[in-house]
Amino acid sequence: MTLINKYVKYVPYLYFISITIYWFTKINKTEGLTAYPILLFGIPFLWQIIKPNNKLNFILGITFVCISSYLILVYLSGIFSFVFNNHNTLSAIIYTGLFVLVNFFMATWIIRNSLKTAF
Repeated sequence: MTLINKYVKYVPYLYFISITIYWFTKINKTEGLTAYPILLFGIPFLWQIIKPNNKLNFILGITFVCISSYLILVYLSGIFSFVFNNHNTLSAIIYTGLFVLVNFFMATWIIRNSLKTAF
């Protein structure tokens, strides 16, 4: 149990690294070489795993909470103007909602980690 507690603080960073890798592979299939700058988004999260920095941690948390809050607003406005015409549309909306909520949860987890180490 102590091993799990030791490594559970890295979950949000690994989540955002995996999202960056997924985004890179999806764009790389269609765009090719121009997708490589997307990998730069994963560097701060990888840096937090290798050599944690409290200021960078707090900046990452605040930035991604703001982005996730914006995504929640866009998602809600999209739902209210969307036409549900088949099962695929409903499943896409559900998966998008889960993605938006998990992003917000992981960003708040990063802020929680930075506040834990600050105090």
